[in-house]
Amino acid sequence: MTLDKNKILDFNQKHLQIHSEKFDFLSNQLSSQGRDVATVLKKLSQFQVAIPSWALGAGGTRFGRFGFHGEPSSIVEKIDDVGIIHRLTQTAGAISLHIPWDKSTDYDAVKEKAKSQNIIFDAVNSNTFQDQKTAKESYRYGSLGNISKAAREQAVQHNKEVIDIGNKLGSKSLTVWLADGSNFPGQSNFQTVLQHTQNSLASIYDHLPQDWKMFIEYKPYEPNFYSTIIQDWGTSFMLANACGEKAYTLVDLGHHLPNTNIEQIVSTLMMKGKLGGFHFNDSKYGDDDLTVGSIKPYTLFLIFNALVYGMENNPQNPYPAWMIDASHNIKDPLEDLMQSLEAIQEAYAKALLVDQKKLLEAQQENDVVQCQEILQNAYRTDVRPLLGQARLNDGGAIHPIATYRSLEIRKRLIKKRGVNAVASGL
Repeated sequence: MTLDKNKILDFNQKHLQIHSEKFDFLSNQLSSQGRDVATVLKKLSQFQVAIPSWALGAGGTRFGRFGFHGEPSSIVEKIDDVGIIHRLTQTAGAISLHIPWDKSTDYDAVKEKAKSQNIIFDAVNSNTFQDQKTAKESYRYGSLGNISKAAREQAVQHNKEVIDIGNKLGSKSLTVWLADGSNFPGQSNFQTVLQHTQNSLASIYDHLPQDWKMFIEYKPYEPNFYSTIIQDWGTSFMLANACGEKAYTLVDLGHHLPNTNIEQIVSTLMMKGKLGGFHFNDSKYGDDDLTVGSIKPYTLFLIFNALVYGMENNPQNPYPAWMIDASHNIKDPLEDLMQSLEAIQEAYAKALLVDQKKLLEAQQENDVVQCQEILQNAYRTDVRPLLGQARLNDGGAIHPIATYRSLEIRKRLIKKRGVNAVASGL
């Protein structure tokens, strides 16, 4: 399914006058403050966030899953959905696949479909947190850290297969997230399972192509509630260092205990050159995987302030891989993803408006009040006209969700795929 460019332009035209007035007002205001609006617009256009294949259908909880009509039932249809989002937002130029959920018998056709939608392949993700029907070994008691050598080897081989599949598609990175851990004291020896995990990751690392990266994700709890082997950024950082220079820590906003200072974690990792990837979502208590910025938008801004500083001042850190990792339980997934993209771009734009020179001067003088004023002045700026202009410049929609609804895209997807379609892998 491909959107008609002219229909997007027609819808833009209806809102162009009001948008132009708002943009001109903001542009003049920012220019008078010494801000280079053209540079901000360019950076917004260049900032692309990957859409995970598993987020294109309805999510769920331990208690149930409530599906949406017209869900993508194949990897080809998932790419089509990302194409729709990217066409409207001009911000979602990549898709992140999950193996084995997104396995195909014809990867050349998958590549061709992505090319037709102007989509590239971001990090590929392995799955060792659930048993597959054809698997000989079970991950009931872990995968890369399992006490069973056979189970560990199976998990290692799966990750190597995922790398091979990603290589066929043009991906350049592997994300490893482990559910490994324990539910009860004494269930496992902390040192033994950590050593098993390190050895397994080293074996996977050795299979990486020369120009690839490996991202090691962490999470303090769930599905195991007594211990998680890779429970925090320090453990991930340690394992990445043990693997080598192509291994990095991946930060997921939902994978932290309440009130964790994530912006400080980001700053430390970038200073050490080890922040490889970033998963965006929001949460109230734990890994809720809610719409980005829906709960803690100011925290998101502070994180981006640290990211922007790091990207400008830490050349030792590679440009991070950005991805949304959210679960859409009651919203239309495509609308939810567009809301997340808007929140991400909004936080990024506000962070770009922070006067880092004045902030440094205020920090040097211990002027705490002025430090807060500088940050909050940028945060309180309504940057939505900048986002709309960046999309307009690139041929996207000024108002993506309004355009999506006006074109009745969900109805068209239902008509094409049916009411009983279920996203593959969910």
